[in-house]
Amino acid sequence: MADTEKKDFLEEFRNKMAATCKGKRVSLDGTNFMRQFRDEESRELKKLSAAQFMEVWEHYDSDGNGFIEGTELDGFLREFVSSVNSSDCGPEVVSDTMLEELKQCFMEAYDDNQDGKIEIRELAQLLPMEENFLLLFRFDNPLESSVEFMKLWHQYDTDNSGYIEADELKNFLRDLLLEAKKSQEVTEDQLISYTDTMLQVFDANKDGKLQLSEMAKLLPVKENFLTRQVFRGSTKLTKEDIERVFSLYDRDGNGTIENEELRGFLKDLLELVKKDYDTKDLSDFEETILKGCDFNKDGKISKKELTMILLALSKQSSED
Repeated sequence: MADTEKKDFLEEFRNKMAATCKGKRVSLDGTNFMRQFRDEESRELKKLSAAQFMEVWEHYDSDGNGFIEGTELDGFLREFVSSVNSSDCGPEVVSDTMLEELKQCFMEAYDDNQDGKIEIRELAQLLPMEENFLLLFRFDNPLESSVEFMKLWHQYDTDNSGYIEADELKNFLRDLLLEAKKSQEVTEDQLISYTDTMLQVFDANKDGKLQLSEMAKLLPVKENFLTRQVFRGSTKLTKEDIERVFSLYDRDGNGTIENEELRGFLKDLLELVKKDYDTKDLSDFEETILKGCDFNKDGKISKKELTMILLALSKQSSED
């Protein structure tokens, strides 16, 4: 759904809730968490700082699993829409029927991956935030493939530790914002705040740095091509399918998949079987794959070797 359509959607709900709550005052003991972020006069949501955005996220993602879902989502939607009214419009005013209608429309507008829950990127589309911070969540042009991701990974993992640590992440965010803005230097205090917030969001194991799978959530690729049905055993692989995959990863067109091209391909392959992974997992996986498929032992993947891997993947998927 386009941004203008989403804006119209919110305006429609605001009017609907104002009409519903009119004349209905209910004591809430001041517990509507979203009301504090609305302008007292206009009732519009105020622009949130990085810290305020995290307050909202952590309040509604009460179990800390990285999603607002189930009763958390119900609570968020009730408070989000009823907070537009300056009077205390309680949960009972937002009926179960209205909540279901609201949820259906809301998820259609903001649940981009259609998994029935709200993740942090989707919440970032809804809440107004400082422009710089918002840019970190809105990737209108995601990376073309994991090859580009691996090139960026090696560019910013400057100490080759296998992790993107706080200073390296700060440098990445600075470059990202400068590229997006094309001007206007971001202050050091802002960068420190954004870095801390991004670590809060994406550092799932809370070790103060980002491993490969955590960085992949911050810097998404357009598509993991290997998740397509044709590689899941439902249909027969064609020569064209093989050619398409090979050209996706052989970015320099030299006839082999090597270096970051190879690691990008292996990252996509690894994601099919492992949710959380780091550079050691990738290295071990590379060793295993090359041992079984690199027939000429050159440390690269030829088109013939890629064909063997994809046929094995298709066969394994059909058996599963």
